[in-house]
Amino acid sequence: MNEYRILVVDDEEDLCEILKFNLEMEGYTVDTANSAEEALKLDLPQYNLLLLDVMMGEISGFKMASMLQKNKDTQNIPIIFITAKDTENDTLTGFNLGADDYISKPFSLREVIMRVKAVLRRTAGVQAQTPEQLAYKGLVVNIPQKKVTINGEEAPLTKKEFEILLLLLQNQGRVFSREDILAKVWHDEVYVLDRTIDVNITRLRKKIGEYGQRIVTRLGYGYCFECE
Repeated sequence: MNEYRILVVDDEEDLCEILKFNLEMEGYTVDTANSAEEALKLDLPQYNLLLLDVMMGEISGFKMASMLQKNKDTQNIPIIFITAKDTENDTLTGFNLGADDYISKPFSLREVIMRVKAVLRRTAGVQAQTPEQLAYKGLVVNIPQKKVTINGEEAPLTKKEFEILLLLLQNQGRVFSREDILAKVWHDEVYVLDRTIDVNITRLRKKIGEYGQRIVTRLGYGYCFECE
């Protein structure tokens, strides 16, 4: 039995039960909710992954994800959207909201299980680390000291470069759009252009040396820190 806890949120009760049964067969602990309203009453930070339907009552899956992103206790919970909608705009919306994956109905249960395993495998490393320090091989981020070292030598990052690296490293594999990065790093500062993100990413890549190539550009989506 593994220690991962998953929440399935879908207004189709039969589908919730099918997903719950099959994921539990894989050893996961699974809870279900038949609406976003019901899900939001739960202790969401306890979950390692959300399977979230897009088309639900008054609070859609997209709206719920947006709400979770604004809460520091839930903003890093991995999300897989499940939906009958399969257009490019919907997919972009999902990824811009921080989705880790996107599955279109109808789907095979084998596909869902494989994607769940992939997302949990990708996000487990960061979740297991202490909140004071994050590391990827020789790249170490000391959060209290606001210091980054590369193979033991300190990298002279600016405040924004540090915060961008921390954001990406805390969410390895998750793609952040320029808008996401602006909102999380620049917050409510005005007159900040998208180009500012590109410039800071370019400088950051150079300053962290061999690990700069791990900051990958996803054309049309944004940036992510990708492990080997």
